[in-house]
Amino acid sequence: MTTLRILSAGAAKGLVTALQAGFTAESGATIDGAFSAVGAIQERFLAGEPCDVLVLSQKMLEALQQRGDCLTGAIAPLGTVRTGIAVRGGMAVPDMTSAASLTAALMASDAIFIPDPVRSTAGVFFVGVLKTLGIYGDVERRLRPYPNGATAMRHLAESTDSHPIGCTQITEIKYTPGLALAGPLPKAHDLSTVYSAAVSAASAHPELAHRFVALLSGQQSRALRIEGGFELPS
Repeated sequence: MTTLRILSAGAAKGLVTALQAGFTAESGATIDGAFSAVGAIQERFLAGEPCDVLVLSQKMLEALQQRGDCLTGAIAPLGTVRTGIAVRGGMAVPDMTSAASLTAALMASDAIFIPDPVRSTAGVFFVGVLKTLGIYGDVERRLRPYPNGATAMRHLAESTDSHPIGCTQITEIKYTPGLALAGPLPKAHDLSTVYSAAVSAASAHPELAHRFVALLSGQQSRALRIEGGFELPS
């Protein structure tokens, strides 16, 4: 059986997982996916790891296409994903409508679960938010970084801390059992990232790769993407 190799940002893990059984039934090809922070996925791709379909931010894929690493005209937007705040299920959901309420929630927490603060979109940005709010020094010791947002959110859901909180892409929050989404970051500190899929120029199965990119980005998956936290044009 043919195997389609996918390297993907963690923000799209839930979407890929939800679609892979149907794609296998329709095409006869299995999906072998690796998911992590965008920086880590880009590094693996550039190091030559086998890849048929690549899911990263739109800007990253455009740069790779200019290098000739993605097929021309083969980038398809999946939607915009905002960065949000999560709490463990059953806990009081804090207000996220202002910088003041975000600051209060973070200062009241005893553990803050985040994705890689060096190579993940949400992790890098969130550390910048903490510094902008002027509380980085106060909460630095409470930060609990993990390689990617999905792993960070799983540990948040399983944590035994008294008042844990987490920040990552909303899609990763929504696909993690045991969490409640408090909301996106306040407007003044909002991060919205367009994620897209592309066919690798080195794909061993370009026709199948095009078919899966079309499934990820097309009308057939539109409702699933919206439900999972992708924001799409009306």
